Amino acid sequence: MPRRLSLSTVLLCGGGLLALSMGIRHGFGLFQLPMVQARWAEGWNRETFAIAIALQNLVWGMTGPIAGAWADRLGAMRVVIVSVVLYASGLVIMALATHGILFSFGAGVLIGCALAGSTYSIVYGVIGRTAPPEKRSQALGIAAAAGSFGQFLMVPVEQGMIIWFGWQQALLLLAVAALLMAPLSLGLREQREEVVLREQSLKQAIAEAFANPSFRWLMGGYFVCGFQVVFIGVHLPAYLKDHGLTPTVAVIALALVGLFNVFGTYVAGQLGARLPKRYLLSFIYFARAVCIIVFLISPLSPWSVYIFAAAIGLLWLSTVPLTNGVIASIFGVQYLGMLGGFVFFSHQVGSFVGVWLGGYIYDKTGSYDLVWGITIALGIFAALVNLPIKETALARTVKPVGT
Repeated sequence: MPRRLSLSTVLLCGGGLLALSMGIRHGFGLFQLPMVQARWAEGWNRETFAIAIALQNLVWGMTGPIAGAWADRLGAMRVVIVSVVLYASGLVIMALATHGILFSFGAGVLIGCALAGSTYSIVYGVIGRTAPPEKRSQALGIAAAAGSFGQFLMVPVEQGMIIWFGWQQALLLLAVAALLMAPLSLGLREQREEVVLREQSLKQAIAEAFANPSFRWLMGGYFVCGFQVVFIGVHLPAYLKDHGLTPTVAVIALALVGLFNVFGTYVAGQLGARLPKRYLLSFIYFARAVCIIVFLISPLSPWSVYIFAAAIGLLWLSTVPLTNGVIASIFGVQYLGMLGGFVFFSHQVGSFVGVWLGGYIYDKTGSYDLVWGITIALGIFAALVNLPIKETALARTVKPVGT
């Protein structure tokens, strides 16, 4: 029987898992233009690519609660290993597919399922059961920062692969890199009694969460988070090229998003232990809207892009440790992976809409202006809906595990 996990082991392996899983995905926007150009004769356009990535986000969200529930009950290690196989397979199909439907299956369905079992809901469930309550917010922030560092690191790596080897070979090399996540799952291997301890049934936990207004407000705000970050992450390179900037500017911008996201998520985790998380979430969403407005009204240049990337990077995934921290504060950590998966499903519905709408509206109008406007309005909406959230633990006959 494995020994009880230490928090340092969970953070090291969980952070490494997030760095690879999120890092590989963060660079997918760099593949859009070379792939569309190479497959133009097969009828591909930007919407072809966008709908596959949109499907990826939707599948990721739909399977997130299932993966989270499986990890909560059986342990994270098994879920991660299955996900690694799916991730590598999806990348291979992305490289070889010539038909849009097959490409959507690899990039959308397989990688979507893989992300559900190798990212935040899974890792945060283990962290929640391992970290003491007073250290939980900081631990979630540290793990999120590690994932952000992977995004910073992998963007220039993926661009270099595309330049040196071509986009197809780059995807195949990423498939090999995805296999490196499998050994990291050993650091998330919990003892069975740590996983199966139950005070509620699965059905009771779901009913309790969806009956709680704060849980529904969190889902509404997280929808906006997904819409914003995935639209920007996937379509920013094409937007910049449309305005005469070189691909290098886009690479540096996405890398800066990842770099400053490291600091943003870490600081959010630290502040979440000291300040009301709902106020921090409201500030983040409002600040995103302001950053986008300033970016759009400023003269476009490499430096304006870099400043925008740094600013939006500070706010990029800083919502993640705070949102999961609120869930743990209200409901405990017993079903944290599953409940985090449900909230993340809302995030991924927003991601689906954001990335698909970006491609669809561009193909119809030749511009991203309308989508930028929607992104700003949604940021203000999310800032407002987080304010009424109550972070206190629910009153139960039995106190929630881990609160």
